[in-house]
Amino acid sequence: MRVIADLHIHGKYSRATSADMDIEPITHYAQMKGLNLIGTGDFTHPKWFSGLKEKLTEVEGKGLYSPSFDPKSSIRFIITTEVSTIFEFQGKVKKIHHVIMTPSLETAAQINNQLAKWGDLSVDGRPTLNMPAPELVEEVMSVSGDNEVFPSHAWTPWFSLYGAFSGFDRIEDCYGDMTRYIHALETGLSSDPPMNWLLSSNDRFTLVSNSDSHSAWPWRLGREANVFELEPFSYREIIDAIRKKDAKRFKFTIETPPAFGKYHYSGHRMCGISLAPQEAMRLGNICPKCGRKLTIGVEQRVEELADRPVGFKPEGAIPFMHLLPLSEIIAAVLGDISIASKRVWEVYNAVVDRFGDEYSVLIDVPRERLVEVVDPRIAEAIIRVREGQVKVVPGYDGVYGKLIIFPEEEKEATGVKREAERQRGLEEFM
Repeated sequence: MRVIADLHIHGKYSRATSADMDIEPITHYAQMKGLNLIGTGDFTHPKWFSGLKEKLTEVEGKGLYSPSFDPKSSIRFIITTEVSTIFEFQGKVKKIHHVIMTPSLETAAQINNQLAKWGDLSVDGRPTLNMPAPELVEEVMSVSGDNEVFPSHAWTPWFSLYGAFSGFDRIEDCYGDMTRYIHALETGLSSDPPMNWLLSSNDRFTLVSNSDSHSAWPWRLGREANVFELEPFSYREIIDAIRKKDAKRFKFTIETPPAFGKYHYSGHRMCGISLAPQEAMRLGNICPKCGRKLTIGVEQRVEELADRPVGFKPEGAIPFMHLLPLSEIIAAVLGDISIASKRVWEVYNAVVDRFGDEYSVLIDVPRERLVEVVDPRIAEAIIRVREGQVKVVPGYDGVYGKLIIFPEEEKEATGVKREAERQRGLEEFM
């Protein structure tokens, strides 16, 4: 069966997370999105863990869980969490986030007992542990060989494996001799597989994509995901497909265009400065307006570590597909309105009610069927996103990128790009 999985989300006890991020709304919007497997997130937090025991029922023999309040639901949960490790390496402080997957609430409880020695698990849904990354892996794997650990959002500037501010140049420097237990890397919103393929050292790892969502809304939940073809649908099959990078079972990942991510370009949000890698490097990574350090973007960081030319694709790579949330597409067509507006919801609900779920609309439904339900321009926009024929003004320093679906109309209307949508070039500051 086809399994669309978002393995990395957060619950309501995580910092900067919606108070409504609970199992009931997650289940509801996951079904609307078209997900059928979703990580629980945050099993390390005592209150969240207690809620998981109350609201989830184990599917016998599968290592997965169903929502207790809806026995007929097709949604399955996999027990996951994210933790932050802080440690010193060669005289520098390193701050790295990791996702942990485990086959049961019982093994999760054992992991919690191990990790409680290294930090207060009740402070945050994503706890901070004062321990080296290799020791984290060792502690988790000592509980069960079926557990899995992989680095979260591997390229974001902060708290990531390759992050510009506290990360590493080599995965072995992060995980040491425990690297043998690392089978996957999470691309994050600001990178995609082609960017990761530029590092030959990444070839032995499976690239996974997840939303890292702090909200249950369908424009956040499942905005990145993994598509499997599994028989049986079980924890063991999922982990085995990831560990073996098995393209027969792991069909493709769903990625937002990396330019849409909040840290794709280098820049300084307070000054409105966004720069491509070469421009930022020519400035010495200093903001040309205020003189402070720029936040180094993911594209620049990839260029720093790459040992292959752009366009290289390694043998055996898992395919991918660029998509954007349906609400983002509708809002872009309707104009500068909120993705949560009543107008957007009306269109969204109409098309999802007709075709079953959002992913079916984004991936499968042909144009001629879409125009039966929505305005032809919205149907055209969905097809353009599906086929990769849209433009994205790159995000930078915590600012999401801007989607431009009909750039030809914009050019006709103005003759040039509007100032609000134009990236500032280096020549403006010289």
